[in-house]
Amino acid sequence: MRSAWRRLAIVGLALTAVFVIAACGGSSDNKNDNANSTTGSTSGTPQIDAANLPVDFSEMAKLKDLASEGKGMIGVLLPDTTTSARYVQYDAPFLKKAFDTAGLSSDQYKIDNAHGSVSTMQQQAEADMTAGASVLLVDPLDPGSGAAIEKKADSQGVKVIDYDRLVTGGPKDRYYVSFNNVDVGKLIGQGMVDCVDAWKVSKPQVLVMSGDPKDNNAKLFAAGYNGVLKSKFDSGGWVKVGAPAGTWDPPTAATEFEQQLTAHPTMNAVVTPNDDNANAVIAVLLKNGVKANTFPTTGQDAAPTGLQNILKGYQCGTVYKLPYAEPQAAAALALYLRAGKTPPSTLVNAATRDSQLNADIKSVYTKPVWVTKSNMNDTVIKDNVIPINQICGGKMAQVCKANGIQ
Repeated sequence: MRSAWRRLAIVGLALTAVFVIAACGGSSDNKNDNANSTTGSTSGTPQIDAANLPVDFSEMAKLKDLASEGKGMIGVLLPDTTTSARYVQYDAPFLKKAFDTAGLSSDQYKIDNAHGSVSTMQQQAEADMTAGASVLLVDPLDPGSGAAIEKKADSQGVKVIDYDRLVTGGPKDRYYVSFNNVDVGKLIGQGMVDCVDAWKVSKPQVLVMSGDPKDNNAKLFAAGYNGVLKSKFDSGGWVKVGAPAGTWDPPTAATEFEQQLTAHPTMNAVVTPNDDNANAVIAVLLKNGVKANTFPTTGQDAAPTGLQNILKGYQCGTVYKLPYAEPQAAAALALYLRAGKTPPSTLVNAATRDSQLNADIKSVYTKPVWVTKSNMNDTVIKDNVIPINQICGGKMAQVCKANGIQ
C-alpha cells in the first residue's frame, strides 16, 4: 500500500482533549445546508476505540443510531489501482462493509477511484459536493491537488478527512486517519537489521529505496527507516551504496534497482518501501539467479505477493497495517462528523504536524505489525483477510506447507 501507508510529529496523548475541544467551533456563514456544525459533547453517542476495531466489523454496528442522525452523503476519493493493490483489495470493499454495517444505505455514501488522474479526482469531488456530500474522505494523488479539493469542500461547509495520506496545506480544521508512518518506517528499518543478522549477510552493501518524493507518507516512511539505519551506516559496518529519488511505480522501481545494481555490483541488500516495489526488485534478483535468504528486501501492505516472497525467502517481512482497521476508523469518524458530533478521544487519539500550515491536525492512528515467517500464522492467516488460497494456491502450496502455513 503506499499504502498506503507517508509525515508525522506526534503530540502526546495528554493533548487529545485539547483537540477534541478545538473541533467544537461552529461553521462560517458561507457554509451550505448539507453541513452539520460539530457539537461539543459526546454524551449519548457511542464510544469507538481506534485500538479495538476487530476483523468482524462488530464495532461498526454500534453506530447505527449515529448513522440515522446524520445528513448528507459521505464521499470517498481513492487515488489509483496501480501503486498498490490495497485500494481495490482492501480499502474500497472494507469501507463499503463499514458503512453498510453501520446502517448507511447505498445512496448515502459513494466510493470512487481516480485511476491515477488528478482531473478525474477533482471531477469526482465536484460531483460528490453537487450531490450533497457533507463529508469527504480524500486520499490524494499529490498534496497540492488534494489541498485544492479540500479547501473548496471546506468553503462549502463539507467536513474533510485526510485518508491514509496527510494532505499538507489542506484546511486547518480537518482530520487525518492513518498510521504513525514514521513508526511504519521504523518497522521496515528494524526488519532489515534483524534480517541481515538472521540471513548472515556479511559487510552489508545496502541500497535505500523510497516511495514517490511528492508523497508525504513516503517521506515519513523514509524518516523512520533512515533513522534506524543511520547508526549502522555511521559506524562503517554497513555501507549505503545509493538512495534513488523514489517511486511508487513498480516498473520504475525495477529500472532504478537494475541501474543501481549495475553501478554497485557488490550490493547485497535493499530497503524497499512496499511489497509491490519489493516484488519488482525480487523479479530482477530471480532473473539474475540470486538464491533465497541471501539478499534481504523489505516491504509493507501484506500483499499476497509480499507474503509469498517472505515464505520463499526473498523478502524479510512486511508491515501489516490491519487493513480492516483503517477503513473502519475512517468510516466511524465520518459518521460522527456527518451527525454533527465530536468524535471521542478513544478514536481521535493523536495529532499530526502539517509542516506547511505549521499546525497540528487531529488524527486517528491504528497500529501496524511487522510480519515475518514466524508470526504470519498468528496475524495475517488468523485474520483471514486474505484468503489463504491467494497466498498458498498452485505452486505455493508446497512452500506454504514447508513453512507451516496451511
